[in-house]
Amino acid sequence: MEQITDERQVRLLKLEEIKKQKINAYPSTSKKSFKIATVLEDFEKLFAKKKTIALVGRLKSVRVHGGSSFANLEDESGLIQLFLRKDRLGDKQYLFFKNLLDLGDFVRVKGVPFLTKTNEKTLEVESIKILTKTLGPLPEKWHGLSDTEIRYRQRYLDLIANPQVRAIFKTRSLIVDCIREFLKKNGFMEVETPILQPLAGGATARPFVTHHNALDTDLFLRIAPELYLKRLIVGGFERVFEIARCFRNEGIDWSHNPEFTQVEFYQAYADYNDLMDTTEKFFLLLMKKVNGGSMKITYEKKEIDFTPPYQKVTFRDILIKEANCDIEEYPDRESMAKKAREMGLEVLPSDDRGKIMDEIFKKVVRPKIVNPIFVINHPIELSPLAKKIYKDPRYVERFQLLVAGIELTNAFSELNDPIDQKERFMSQQKMREAGDVEAMEIDNDFITALEHGMPPTAGLGMGIDRLTAIITNSHNLKEVILFPTLKPENKNNEAI
Repeated sequence: MEQITDERQVRLLKLEEIKKQKINAYPSTSKKSFKIATVLEDFEKLFAKKKTIALVGRLKSVRVHGGSSFANLEDESGLIQLFLRKDRLGDKQYLFFKNLLDLGDFVRVKGVPFLTKTNEKTLEVESIKILTKTLGPLPEKWHGLSDTEIRYRQRYLDLIANPQVRAIFKTRSLIVDCIREFLKKNGFMEVETPILQPLAGGATARPFVTHHNALDTDLFLRIAPELYLKRLIVGGFERVFEIARCFRNEGIDWSHNPEFTQVEFYQAYADYNDLMDTTEKFFLLLMKKVNGGSMKITYEKKEIDFTPPYQKVTFRDILIKEANCDIEEYPDRESMAKKAREMGLEVLPSDDRGKIMDEIFKKVVRPKIVNPIFVINHPIELSPLAKKIYKDPRYVERFQLLVAGIELTNAFSELNDPIDQKERFMSQQKMREAGDVEAMEIDNDFITALEHGMPPTAGLGMGIDRLTAIITNSHNLKEVILFPTLKPENKNNEAI
């Protein structure tokens, strides 16, 4: 049986008393005149009219002084002070407030705005009605909620206790709105593609697998929407995008969560150079909408300037500059692995030359990047879905936008040659058979789609969680995902 704490027992007894008084502790109706923020903004006008208004919200603090009391009422928009007098409310309502209501309870109050002697905007309450009786206390009444484990597991308590956390998620919503606004203004159509897929394609990652009983077949949670969005380009749509929930069966750390959100968009008759221009224009709009027009933000005590144009540097050149490693001097896996080990990096037996190069880039180069930079023209081994550079097919027309050591976007001129694509898939399949569980499988249906013709196309993917983390100066993706993936709890409610 659930153990009842003393405070919870007291609240249950108060609930029983409310019921005895024939009062509904959980009514349906809760009409209000304004949001609290509106009252605070238009306070002078409302004060001058002396008009009775109704507000709803949660009691966040109560200070009782005999026959009068002060309280703070909070809704999503803000917080306002309440003044309650026994001779104004009457004995019954005042005692109800004083004896039967608790911090955290939701109430509806009616009253007249006035200014206290210290000029604090206040509502003098004429009547009060309970909307929801709470049985659980507010967290850390005076000091807020700081235990990160509780914050992530019980996000509702985090949101109640920490206004700055609510602000982060409001910013995240603005970022998503901005993405939609930008893409729709530029002629992109929003679409939906399958989350359950017969093959996990569109990226190199380990998928989650599930089983569909009626079809008696395994399906995979998508790791990316890419291949389905490109099928739509084949079908005749020229600009499409999806804000997609994606799933990758990988480790959890400050920059990775198994379930994440990204936007992917595809534009026919464009190449990766066009999308670099598009990316810079997007950040101009984003900074205007969510950063007050300033192009500068602070992330991990470093100032980041999003003012375009952004520097462009090839994958090879940045490795030469920052890692003293010219990849063209290491043309095979063995020499590339030797160089990586000399740099102190671990090399697994299943790692091919491309994987090793990418690890050098991630571990040695990325941490040195602060301001936005386009890293372009990646080795072909790293990009099985990107178009080769015509004059140097060892590399592909690809770019990543890196900010503060974090990959924000991945984009390329899309491979639309079905024969080349099949060869790339076969190469990935060999890597898979050699033990690389993240390598792609051959998607014959996608190859068939390409055989029907896909026009020159460029596509881009951008992680919304990572973008939000940078914009809000959050240092862990768990801070910007409302309900992040966590270790399960044992019977004692401890993480295992």
